[in-house]
Amino acid sequence: MKDMLSETDLRRALDLQKKTRQPLGQVLLEEAVISHRQLFSVLARQFTLRAITAASLCLFSLTGIGIKKARAGGIDDIPARIAFNISAQAYTDVASYPALFGSQEKRSRNLAAFTKWSSMFERFDQELNAKSSARIVREFQENIEDFKTLPLRDMASRVNDVMNAKRYIVDSKNWGKSDYWATPIEFMRRGGDCEDFAIAKYAALRVLGVPEERLRIAIVHDTQKNIPHALLIVYTDQGAYYLDNQTERIVSANTPGRYRPIFSINRTAWWLHSAPESSTIVASAQ
Repeated sequence: MKDMLSETDLRRALDLQKKTRQPLGQVLLEEAVISHRQLFSVLARQFTLRAITAASLCLFSLTGIGIKKARAGGIDDIPARIAFNISAQAYTDVASYPALFGSQEKRSRNLAAFTKWSSMFERFDQELNAKSSARIVREFQENIEDFKTLPLRDMASRVNDVMNAKRYIVDSKNWGKSDYWATPIEFMRRGGDCEDFAIAKYAALRVLGVPEERLRIAIVHDTQKNIPHALLIVYTDQGAYYLDNQTERIVSANTPGRYRPIFSINRTAWWLHSAPESSTIVASAQ
């Protein structure tokens, strides 16, 4: 499909990026995978010109470009190891995905670039094997157990409340690194920053039985603060909502607003977001 990012193109571009140490965007341009117009559209049309540098750095910093630990396929379902045995509500397949914040998206199943994401699952798996994690795992489960039978929208709202009560601390102070994607267990012990809140909420909803296809971590540009930010997207039967450590309530993600999406990801795929063509904007407003 023309709106899908080719896995072959991405794999070749990643190999070249590793060899040449050029920015991935430059490699994609030189290999004619995307045009200058498309690249500019992803950046300039989504963000103000002042934010292009910050957003570009965010994209490459948060994805953790480099493939030495990640693999091209999906990631093991680690949250399922501590999931509740829920026989109750059955979730239907998501018929269609509304455009996040009015954006267009291209999907790829190649997760090789996202080493911070994949390594978080690897560490999570190791922690679940350690006896020292048992108390924290029980606490994590006890915090959300009462939400098992709630409708998804209400469940997401309660999870948002519980996790937003945890400590906020920037990675540089918490881990001595500019960017670190913490496991839910690390987050429960030490708190975290925006992506850590989003990951903990993702894990909580997976433990509560929410299917992978209804969840994504989204890296966005906060146009009010002019900084990168991370959210959890939940696809309910009433539409897509985002869970945000900066907001008490869950909010519809169906229309443009404060946030401009850069990319979103779950265990099975990732999506590159761009601003819609003007004709799409007109059509959606009618």
